[in-house]
Amino acid sequence: MLIYKLPSEPSRYRASVWRKLKAAGAVYLQNGVAALPEDPGGERTMRGVAREIREVGGTVHVFRGASVGDRGELEKIFDEARDAEYAEVLGRCRDFHAELDKERGAGNLTFAELEENEEDLAKLEAWVGKIRARDRFGAPLFGEVERELVACREDLQAFAASVYEAADHGSAGSP
Repeated sequence: MLIYKLPSEPSRYRASVWRKLKAAGAVYLQNGVAALPEDPGGERTMRGVAREIREVGGTVHVFRGASVGDRGELEKIFDEARDAEYAEVLGRCRDFHAELDKERGAGNLTFAELEENEEDLAKLEAWVGKIRARDRFGAPLFGEVERELVACREDLQAFAASVYEAADHGSAGSP
């Protein structure tokens, strides 16, 4: 657990700390109080953030220990944080399918469009990998995200087949 206070200005210090803790999968229990599951990566993050806070004139305390009381409640908070991220991914997956449908409808079956959508899917998959690394307790939405990524890959393969077919038909009449 990290309990800290930063100077109010400049605000970039607070933003930097927040970004680093979020990237590690920390949850805020209240303003200036962040928690991470106990593991070597979490401890490195907490120590690094604590050092940064001290360097900019803030105060910080880092605690390690067992939760007294309902450990399940704290795990639930972590799962809810990851599920919020997974829900955002699911929305982006819906957008991905909609984009492919739009391009099909417009007859925009080009290799450039295929490449752009391959890049979009790769970004989605990388994003899920980052969330998964923070998902220490197995948030419920992960299974749905996994299934939806498979559906995105399949949709992209079908789009690719359409692009190849369009290219074949386009080149058949060429000299």
